Amino acid sequence: MQLIDAPAKNGYLWLRQGLWLLRQNPLALLTLFLSYLLVMALVARFVPVVGSVLPLLFIPGIAVGFMSACRNTIAAQPVFPTLLADGFRTYGAQVARHLLLLGVLYTAGIMLVLGLSSLADDGLLLQYLLNNQPLPTDPDVFASSGVPLAALTAFVLYVPVMMMFWFAPVLTAWHDIPPVKAIFFSLVSCWRNRRAFFVYGALWVSTIIVMSLGISMLLQAFDLGKYAYGVLMAASILLTTALYCSFYATYRGCFDVPSPGQPDLPPAL
Repeated sequence: MQLIDAPAKNGYLWLRQGLWLLRQNPLALLTLFLSYLLVMALVARFVPVVGSVLPLLFIPGIAVGFMSACRNTIAAQPVFPTLLADGFRTYGAQVARHLLLLGVLYTAGIMLVLGLSSLADDGLLLQYLLNNQPLPTDPDVFASSGVPLAALTAFVLYVPVMMMFWFAPVLTAWHDIPPVKAIFFSLVSCWRNRRAFFVYGALWVSTIIVMSLGISMLLQAFDLGKYAYGVLMAASILLTTALYCSFYATYRGCFDVPSPGQPDLPPAL
């Protein structure tokens, strides 16, 4: 396995490859994503005290499961919801422990980000996220509450955390790289390919915004505004699933991983 220096234009290719992956097996991949949402919601709802934080521990392992689903899709192999646990049950006890350790480190990183961002709004955003407390609805009160600044601070601080854990789970599970070294390799790869990732992120944000505005305007034009929430929710689930599929494209685009005898992502779309 070798690191690849991807050109900026590959950010567009990764988005297209994510959409291509979803088209190959939409029902199975959507079922997988909805199963993930359901499990996380049940944990958050029924596990007291730590229910809102506990799902973070399993995100690295679940990320491996979704990557396995993408790999199976390319190879025309079945994709079942049980693949969500693939990282914890397929690669041995040591890998499962490493993925849980990554989950602990990821959770600590998220808590640090939210803790530092709470300095901007006295913890209002953090209380909303942990306890689902309502944010101020009045625009003037919301603007003066410090929440916008806290959200911006959290985003800026989250970027390096995201870079460290973008590839770390799959490097640990598929390449038997220890967690700390996997975090380092992930950070280095994301930084080396930062131009491609900038294009990739900008295109996804633009796609989401255009889709939301387009659907809202279309429904309003046909006097169907009352269905806007349901339609937007369905569209966001579809687009988020494609986004998750594109994570596999970024992995194959940033690491030279030989796969003899197996079909791969199309090099151009």
